[in-house]
Amino acid sequence: MATTDLSVYNKATIPNAKDFRFGIVVSEWNHDITEGLFQGAFDTLLDCGVLKENVVRWNVPGSFELIYGCKKMQQSYDMLDAVIAVGSVIQGQTKHFDFVCDGVTQGIKDLNVQSDIPVIFCVLTDNTMQQAIDRSGGQHGNKGVEAAVAAIKMAQLRKDAKF
Repeated sequence: MATTDLSVYNKATIPNAKDFRFGIVVSEWNHDITEGLFQGAFDTLLDCGVLKENVVRWNVPGSFELIYGCKKMQQSYDMLDAVIAVGSVIQGQTKHFDFVCDGVTQGIKDLNVQSDIPVIFCVLTDNTMQQAIDRSGGQHGNKGVEAAVAAIKMAQLRKDAKF
């Protein structure tokens, strides 16, 4: 259970993001949840100075497809500074949940190892729909906000690490 509001951030601790470009790949599965996460991320990027035209959005059918979508976005937009993968997987009665969660986690990890453009993991892996609601704009805030802040910080790290 989250113990803090995922939507709280201090702009004074976040790099100036006005010159950064971001991609967001959004799963269509659990649409209400992923739209909430997308909106949290998008609004936070804009609040931190990112220009609206510097945010690219692609949709994919489900969370497992986020890996391919993020990879293609990394390849298609070499001017991006970071990509955010937005998804929601909710526990059901079969092991499908475990396979999808593990595959997506490992796939996004692999993209971070293989590419110079960081991919931020904004995939909720909840036991219930209520937990997902609570973390996509509900009582625990919005994990999309947290992902956007991480994306800005990683974009700055990427910029600073180039020589």
